[in-house]
Amino acid sequence: MQGIFDRLRRRADETPQAREEQREPPHAASEEIFARLVGALPLGVLLVDCALRVRYANAAAGAAFGFDPKRAIDDHLMRALANVEVERRVHEALRGEASVAPLVMQTHGEQRTYRVSVAPLGSAEPGAVIFIEDQTELLRSERASREFLSNVSHELRTPLSSIKLMLETVIASPDDEARELFLPQALAQVDRLVSLVGHLLDQARTESGQLKLKLAEVDLESVARPILASFGPQAAQKGVRLELQPQRPVRVEADGERLSQVLVNLIDNALRHTPSGGSILVEVDAAANEAIIRVRDTGEGIPYRDLPHIFERFYVSDRSRTRESGGAGLGLAIVKGIVDAHGGAISAESTLGVGVCITIRIPIVRAGLRAVR
Repeated sequence: MQGIFDRLRRRADETPQAREEQREPPHAASEEIFARLVGALPLGVLLVDCALRVRYANAAAGAAFGFDPKRAIDDHLMRALANVEVERRVHEALRGEASVAPLVMQTHGEQRTYRVSVAPLGSAEPGAVIFIEDQTELLRSERASREFLSNVSHELRTPLSSIKLMLETVIASPDDEARELFLPQALAQVDRLVSLVGHLLDQARTESGQLKLKLAEVDLESVARPILASFGPQAAQKGVRLELQPQRPVRVEADGERLSQVLVNLIDNALRHTPSGGSILVEVDAAANEAIIRVRDTGEGIPYRDLPHIFERFYVSDRSRTRESGGAGLGLAIVKGIVDAHGGAISAESTLGVGVCITIRIPIVRAGLRAVR
């Protein structure tokens, strides 16, 4: 084991001073420090000898492959991780062939992707070293970026294509009827583009941590009431009851404009998915040191499999239905970003076909404010 660590250290040390120091006898203290460093690495490190017996494994390797690093020492590699692909690549390394390739495994009930590098240790003490790097989050981030660009392109292309077609029709038509018909529709599509770009900017600010809050003492009922009034005609036209139910007065240090944006997005989303005869209730409450906002609707509800993802950007459970209602899948993601910026939390409960309840909790005590009892 000591010889293995010596070779690994010699590969890492390239300076003349380090090479000079290596001519001195190794000390137990330096060996222990080096072992601790390797053991603390987030990169998994696993050493095997020519008989495929495990000579060393750090905690990250055990976590990746699901074994106890201490108990695995002197055990066969296959007893520790039981992966035929890794065993094959270790045999190749023992023949002098290094390899780097991804490996997909089930770890703790979750599928994760690792970058596994296997290399020979050398002829002095035959064996192989395995490096395991968890790339699951990196690949997930790359996939999200690709999906983001694809979704943005699609969301922008649809209204732009409509505007182009309508303007071409107006230009080609000699009468006023085409202008009266298509110009208002083109203007509506421009408004949709402006709204989408605004949502994209808000989402970018929240994700980059650059969302600036103008904090002041805010009465939640005073914020909510004019917003419900603005949605009143739309709700009445659709036959949906829209009601504010303040449980108790509550004031909080917050950005009033951003909280208004939260309520606008939540009510707009609920109204689009609540059929005629349904209801939307907005509750303002307080408990302990938290201000609470709830938006309940009796709409279509959200499928159970989709519920954990509804606050992700561009996530929609039914893309065709969203196209009809005009949503882009950004509203709830923006709401979550604003709530997070206030140090709060947001959650959702739903039963398919019964409705949805979105709950927001924002701390009150930061500025010494309290709910009025």
